[in-house]
Amino acid sequence: MKLNLFHHVPEGLTRRARSLVVAHGVQADLPDLEQHRSAWLESGIPAAEIGRAVAFQRRWGGLVLPPSPQYDGGPRYFQADTPDSSPTDAADGSPIPGWWFEAGPQRTAVPYSFMMGPTDEFGIHDGRRWVPLHASIEGWIESLALAHHAATWAKQITKVTGEALDQLELHNFEPVAEVRGLADTWWRGTESLIAIYSGESRCLGAPVIRTGLIYSGLDEWGLRGGA
Repeated sequence: MKLNLFHHVPEGLTRRARSLVVAHGVQADLPDLEQHRSAWLESGIPAAEIGRAVAFQRRWGGLVLPPSPQYDGGPRYFQADTPDSSPTDAADGSPIPGWWFEAGPQRTAVPYSFMMGPTDEFGIHDGRRWVPLHASIEGWIESLALAHHAATWAKQITKVTGEALDQLELHNFEPVAEVRGLADTWWRGTESLIAIYSGESRCLGAPVIRTGLIYSGLDEWGLRGGA
């Protein structure tokens, strides 16, 4: 697979996330999905859902970014696949209508796929259960950029898991809006950033693997750095 520099960064990212894409992102050559439109229409996939997959591929397809600290790194690169409407439940067991398509292949053998949801959320799907992590693919990229930035500037990184996460005091923290957090969220304090990853625990029904990373000893640049 041929890799190229990612020359055109789509709008909608902070300066920090754009810097991550420019400095560390490369792009694999992928085919345009428009070639599958006729076959997909014949198989019963709605035109609007085909349009979503085509647009995603054209905007983000082939982009390779540094790994996430969770989900065994996240997608190896972004690549849309055939839209699917198989019966799907939320983490609480309630049914969710709509269409999904794959957002890219796993880096490692995790028991779920990375998917784009019915309203363009980015999340994980284990074949029966859907957990949206961020409200958009941009939110996932912002989270990657913030993790990369915080790990570079923090004086200390502390990992907290399971029930211990419930003891975290977040009263004096503000949510980091640009990550568009759903199951996964970021919080900014006066000298620290906290990332809370709940998606995998909800998808697999395993509260013990819920994880938080506390990046402490940050100055103002470390806290915001190009946001």
